Amino acid sequence: MLHLIKDLTDPLIDYLLQDPVRPELPPEFRVAENREAFALKDNDKVKAIVCVAYNVGIPASVKDLVEYIDANPDTAVFYTIWSYAAGAGRDLLEEAQAHIKETKSGITNFVTLSPKTEMAKRFHMKNGASVFRENEDTVNYKY
Repeated sequence: MLHLIKDLTDPLIDYLLQDPVRPELPPEFRVAENREAFALKDNDKVKAIVCVAYNVGIPASVKDLVEYIDANPDTAVFYTIWSYAAGAGRDLLEEAQAHIKETKSGITNFVTLSPKTEMAKRFHMKNGASVFRENEDTVNYKY
């Protein structure tokens, strides 16, 4: 079941502190304007978490996630994802994309802001993404 973490009062907010990819980003950053976090749950057990920023254009860095904010975003940027169960990350990406397509009609691009690691590359390529652009410290994969 998909769970949207909308604000700091959500009971799942503490899971955002467990991010192994971008641990420096506080929960306040992740649920601010034009940003959301999704959890994939099975009953009461959290299986995976993904954080999304809604931007205009495709960011090359975490700093860009703040600077590209606009009232009319066109891009969903998955900037961190981690899982607690095999296959849960893939399932969460699919469910989050479906939810965004249903609820945010202005979003036409789905990309990542991924670290330059083999693990990130394998994960995204295996799940149907292609490399959109390599940046200094990140890679944008397009879904």
